[in-house]
Amino acid sequence: MTATPVQAGHPAGLRTLFFTEMWERFSYYGMRAMLILYMVDASGGLGLDDQTAAAIYGLYTAAVYIVALPGGWIADRLIGAQRAIFAGGLIIASGHFTLAFPGRVPFFLGLLLIICGTGLLKPNISAAVGELYPQGDGRRDAGFTLFYMGINIGAFLGPLVCSTLGESERFGWHWGFAAAGIGMVGGLWYFRRTRHRLGDAGRLPSLDPERPADRVRIAAGWRVVGIAVALIVAASAALLSGLVEVDAVAAAERTGMLIAAIAVGYFTYLFAFAGLSGEEKRRVVVIVILFLACALFWAGFEQTGSSFNLFAERYTQRIFAGFEIPAGWFQSINAFFVFTLAPVMAALWVRLAQRHLDPATPAKFGLGLILLGTGFLVMIGAARIVIAGNQVLPGWLVMTYLLHTIGELALSPVGLSATTKLAPHRFAGQMMGVWFLGTALGNLVAGLVAGRFHAEAVTDFPAQFLQIGLICAAAGLLLLFFARPIRRLMGDVA
Repeated sequence: MTATPVQAGHPAGLRTLFFTEMWERFSYYGMRAMLILYMVDASGGLGLDDQTAAAIYGLYTAAVYIVALPGGWIADRLIGAQRAIFAGGLIIASGHFTLAFPGRVPFFLGLLLIICGTGLLKPNISAAVGELYPQGDGRRDAGFTLFYMGINIGAFLGPLVCSTLGESERFGWHWGFAAAGIGMVGGLWYFRRTRHRLGDAGRLPSLDPERPADRVRIAAGWRVVGIAVALIVAASAALLSGLVEVDAVAAAERTGMLIAAIAVGYFTYLFAFAGLSGEEKRRVVVIVILFLACALFWAGFEQTGSSFNLFAERYTQRIFAGFEIPAGWFQSINAFFVFTLAPVMAALWVRLAQRHLDPATPAKFGLGLILLGTGFLVMIGAARIVIAGNQVLPGWLVMTYLLHTIGELALSPVGLSATTKLAPHRFAGQMMGVWFLGTALGNLVAGLVAGRFHAEAVTDFPAQFLQIGLICAAAGLLLLFFARPIRRLMGDVA
């Protein structure tokens, strides 16, 4: 097999994780590109109103990250990251194939399975990447950026394949969902075949069954897992059978408060009861700051799959030379920019580090938020064209996605790497879960915000884009201003 970019100067295990995550993201983003379009489709979909569909979208995309915290805990304490990755992939694949059946019950059951499986796979595959590199290894940021490139190759291909099937009259939505499941099966096959390359990275949990005290903790951990699974099954049965009715918008709002409470409780535990040293506590303070910035970033960025997806379908000129571009194809634009620009950004960080000019992590976060805000300011012009009664050219969305993508590359892979470096070693998997908890909060808020961009509120679009853009840009400037004192809290972590 020919060499790939992930082999050059990096551990062989990075290639295994690169391609496994690539196919998992193919399945996730391929399905996500159709999700809100399927929910609002009155003929072949669920026929939901925009606000309800956006709230469900936010709940789903938030939930796949909320469960990263218990997923990290299960891997850390009970089964190890490698087993968690494979088990999670199996559950994800079963979820996509469940979505391939029509009806509301298979739809919500499929989403639930994908949520549970992603909770096992997503935080632990990122933690395994971190374990491939020794502490202080200058290749780590570049390795995470290359790993991020694999994510986005899958995210690029998924919408092209799944939306082409899902939005076509010949096949339909459920063929698109099935294609997503096939992609996840491909990732599982590759992981199984090349798992030996990982060595000890993520192979064993922190608890050793040979130690009597750990055996007690392991037994208690499995009891907790069993109780949690039973509660999930009971709650799902009540919801799917119609015994309990839920207002999606209200549920999203309450879930947002719950996520915030979980984050506060977990950080309180770390500071007060986890026995951290002074240096570890200072680093956790930085993780708290990055957590808040992460949540804000994804609240804006995740308009891509919800309000921007509907904007592409309803207000964007998509017919060229007699061919109608599926709306879901626009979901591949961000991923295309990522995997074309990711090597450039990776090389830039390495070159700047060699010259001792590499911006600190807080400064990179600030830059990411400023670029995100700028993208929303671009959309003000597009909204004004729509208000005038015209469709907009695709270039408006393309420019917005370009700015958002550069911001994403400045923030997301760097945040993943910083979390693995800042986290106390015995909480590595859990801290990746906390990082994804911030992403979950952002996704949930994104769904609630997207509900404001319904068809009856078109005249409000410019003001809403302006508000979001200014909030993001102001937060980015604040991080740039305080970058140095935050950097000092990081100690010897670059």
